[in-house]
Amino acid sequence: MKFPILLAPTLLLASCAGYHLGETKPKSMERVKTIAVPMFSNSTLFPRAEAVATSAVAEAIVQDGTYRIAKSDKADAVLQGNIRSITYKNLRGSRFDVFRPEDLGNTVSIDWELRDAKDPTKLLASGKSDGSSEFFAASNLQTARNNALPDAFQRAGVALVSRLANGY
Repeated sequence: MKFPILLAPTLLLASCAGYHLGETKPKSMERVKTIAVPMFSNSTLFPRAEAVATSAVAEAIVQDGTYRIAKSDKADAVLQGNIRSITYKNLRGSRFDVFRPEDLGNTVSIDWELRDAKDPTKLLASGKSDGSSEFFAASNLQTARNNALPDAFQRAGVALVSRLANGY
């Protein structure tokens, strides 16, 4: 009777023998604990998009928890980004007026580089992150576009941080 009682906990503990707690950072990021996120640059014609993108990426870093945000002089690495493009596409139009969209989608692309804070010539990681969102074309199309932009940047920020924290 003692044998089955002792066997059950042993089997349960052995079932998770391959699992380990701890960080899953890529090898190139092992010593990076803090990241500085200065204002991104903007290669598009959309005003204030760089502020929205920078805030979205910083928020994604904080929510992920793998790295902490720090000032440039105290950080281990500096994340530099450039908003490469913001595109809009018509997803669904009106039956009666084909030139009037009802649903639109936007896609944002951010090119980024993570450099060592002490040696800026040393590139730790780089890539391109995209994010998209969908929205209804309201009576004021410009307001609808501006309201949908933070959601797309948030998705691009999550993709960027996933690449930094997990390597994919």
